[in-house]
Amino acid sequence: MSSLPPPPPLETSSPYGYETGTAEYAPWIQRVGATLIDSVPGIILSVIGRAGAALYVLCLLLSLAFFAWNTCYRQGTTGQSIGKQALGIKLIKEETGQPVGGWFSFGRQIVHIVDGLSLFIGYLWPLWDKKRQTFADKIMSTVVVSAK
Repeated sequence: MSSLPPPPPLETSSPYGYETGTAEYAPWIQRVGATLIDSVPGIILSVIGRAGAALYVLCLLLSLAFFAWNTCYRQGTTGQSIGKQALGIKLIKEETGQPVGGWFSFGRQIVHIVDGLSLFIGYLWPLWDKKRQTFADKIMSTVVVSAK
């Protein structure tokens, strides 16, 4: 089995405190764990929202606001959603080693549709891929690495 290729060098002058050198690609199980953690608020709000139409709409709006803040803004600007931070991994642009930005993070979530359309094989692809990327990561040129 061949060794994984090194990720891109990380900038020493990063405003996010990345260290000099390279980072390790994040294992698939950590990525799944981070996704599960990030899903908890939406699941809770979905269950609460079953109580009535007005409560459902409120919970839907709260879920969308949480998604916009956690997945788009927070992950886009720092590289870490709450789940990624809890599991010590981060999303970066492959070429620069820097966080991808809010709109790009949102776009990446949309492109995850490809992972699902492939009978969910795209979500399993990191198990055998050298850079541990989903199809969305390959399309968007992103990697998820250790945040050490």
